Amino acid sequence: MTVVGPFGLSVRDQALEADVQTGLAAVEAGLLEATKSEVPFITEAAQHLVRAGGKRFRPLLVMLAAQFGDPYAPGVVPAAVVVELTHLATLYHDDVMDVAEVRRGVDSANARWGNSVAVLTGDFLFARASHILADLGPEAVRVQAEAFERLVTGQILETAGPRDGRDPVDHYLDVIGGKTGSLIAVSGRFGAMMSGVDETVVDILTQYGERLGVAFQLADDVLDIASDSHESGKTPGTDLREGIPTLPVLLLRAQAEAHGLPEDLALVELLDGDLADDARHAEALRRLRVHPALEQARRDTVRYAEEARATLTPLPECYAKSALVELCDAVVHRAG
Repeated sequence: MTVVGPFGLSVRDQALEADVQTGLAAVEAGLLEATKSEVPFITEAAQHLVRAGGKRFRPLLVMLAAQFGDPYAPGVVPAAVVVELTHLATLYHDDVMDVAEVRRGVDSANARWGNSVAVLTGDFLFARASHILADLGPEAVRVQAEAFERLVTGQILETAGPRDGRDPVDHYLDVIGGKTGSLIAVSGRFGAMMSGVDETVVDILTQYGERLGVAFQLADDVLDIASDSHESGKTPGTDLREGIPTLPVLLLRAQAEAHGLPEDLALVELLDGDLADDARHAEALRRLRVHPALEQARRDTVRYAEEARATLTPLPECYAKSALVELCDAVVHRAG
């Protein structure tokens, strides 16, 4: 049994391990190649987050999904490069929108070079992803375009906020379905498509990725409150300090509105204050960590992970299926 990929995923078959390791190494090389430019400064900016590392969660899912067909099919690695380039591009844009200073333990691109360079670098990565997609065929282009539309729609919905009368929690789940679930769903879809499996298996792995993607983001929400050392390189409570809505905070607000308990109302008031103040921020984190809303967020994370696991039921038993099941467990473990 060997540990590979994000979250210490354990692979129990040597052939699968070799395929995954070889595939991820090829993706890494592909990312570096795709982010090269004749202009050295563009190369430096475009490779900034590539070289900072990351879990490579999406390429890993592409590799595992491809195991249900031909994992050596020529489109598998390029498709994995496309989804990771797209993900990286969104990070450049997200950091500008969030005024983030750190990403993956290094200075964010906007902190180092300014907002204009960060936005344009993200655009450069989208362009390079599109160039690779063109060689994968019109269906791949269509799938990516639809996912990108959902991703951008999710970002716009987050920026606009819920419309009058809309449950903020339901609105938030729609947001992360677009922002996170869509691209992880494409990872499962591309791996299956490029490996040549039938449409039934493609649909199963797409739905799996969609649900796993939501669970993945909800686990991040829990970690932002509960962890002492955030895996993404951000310090605990980063989203909290920046006023970014996350599930535990939305659940707290819903409980405060529904029941009006003094301690809930007091915590909401604290969150609505100046969390740039370190003492207020630490107090908010302390109180959220023991609030029932955090445990409810954990339960919701588990629910989406279990839904992802259930979608795999029709697939034949194999080591790749076991690894996909273990990914569900690993996502839940992050929020534990």
